[in-house]
Amino acid sequence: MNTALLIIDVQSALCSGQEECFDSPRMIRTINELSARARAVGLPVILIQHEELEGALTYGSSAWQLADGLLTAPDDLRVRKTTPDAFYQTDLLSLLQARMIDRVVICGLQTDYCVNATVRQAHALGYDVVLAADAHSTVDNGSMAAEQIIANHNNRLGRLSSAVSRIDVLPAGEIRL
Repeated sequence: MNTALLIIDVQSALCSGQEECFDSPRMIRTINELSARARAVGLPVILIQHEELEGALTYGSSAWQLADGLLTAPDDLRVRKTTPDAFYQTDLLSLLQARMIDRVVICGLQTDYCVNATVRQAHALGYDVVLAADAHSTVDNGSMAAEQIIANHNNRLGRLSSAVSRIDVLPAGEIRL
């Protein structure tokens, strides 16, 4: 299988300050370890950044930038998006198709928004998906704590499969690249 690593929305606004996602420093370390492994075996690493017309995630603002501590490389690919689904009106699908990718490993922010939407869309498009169980995060939502949301999504997404693709949920250290 040809695999790519998708790192979703690990941006300053979501990793510090009032909107900081649960345990983001540890999550960033885990993503850095996973992306180093991916780069070491020549897999494409795709950095996805959310943007809004106004607000914290306005394109180019300091809050829109990738989070401090997230390690990147010059060959990493970049995708800008405006909705939770990283495939919607972006060039992500064409980047994957051009590289004959049929499996994506997904990590990043936020579990219950952009990670969830992108995992589900990748699966619907026929990609095998591996969600790095310990490399995505979110914030409390008023009904559930972030840890509960993460566990709930790991459980629910790990149960999805179809005749053409599957979703596996594994700790980052157990993901075979």
